[in-house]
Amino acid sequence: MDLTKYTRLARKALKLRSCGAVIVAAGSASRMGGINKVMAPLKGEPMIVHTVRAFEDCDAVKEIVIVTRQDLISPIAELCCCFSKVRAVVAGGSSRQESVCNGLRALSEEVELAAVQDGARPLVSWQLIDRVIRAANSYAAAIPAIPVKDTIKIVPDGLVEETPDRSQLRAVQTPQVFDIDLLRTALHHAEQTGAEVTDDCSAVELLGMKVKVVEGDERNLKVTTPFDLKIAEMLMEEEK
Repeated sequence: MDLTKYTRLARKALKLRSCGAVIVAAGSASRMGGINKVMAPLKGEPMIVHTVRAFEDCDAVKEIVIVTRQDLISPIAELCCCFSKVRAVVAGGSSRQESVCNGLRALSEEVELAAVQDGARPLVSWQLIDRVIRAANSYAAAIPAIPVKDTIKIVPDGLVEETPDRSQLRAVQTPQVFDIDLLRTALHHAEQTGAEVTDDCSAVELLGMKVKVVEGDERNLKVTTPFDLKIAEMLMEEEK
């Protein structure tokens, strides 16, 4: 019996569990030169609107919670009132982990999968969101990633220590999607152990959990600097 084929078919047959999205837009935007990036105009609309719309358009997403700074709760709530899936706009915490936890608490009890998304990735597509959700539905944890193009050096003290095999490296994107109880446990564990994690996947990895990697999208860039914003504008204009 071909067990690999059987497992693959079984995964395809799994009923898609309810997924809620937590869009994190609570950062300080310190590298944007004073520009509030999630509210920065992009193709005639604030950036956060583009990000939320992609999740609104994805049938696999049942509800959306936006996590932002206290002073942006009202403006973002007003901007996103036209989206039927937006359940709440809540305040972030002192760290990204805390902000994600705040978002998870605002999701309904029916949610079984949580998709965590950077608010500053306005070019994310509903197709990518759907792909990652379906992978997480089978594997309990899934992330999108793209191959690294540049040669990477490990430089701890200004001197090259090691050059990793580029073929094994991937640049990770969002949304990162997990079984919601798994993600809550992972974030709690990271907090209790004082672990410094740069994304939710890292917290899940600390539990010893294997995470499924699916094909990402080069257009799904994260806007971190004014230069990134110009690239996003050009890509949107090209799409138009």
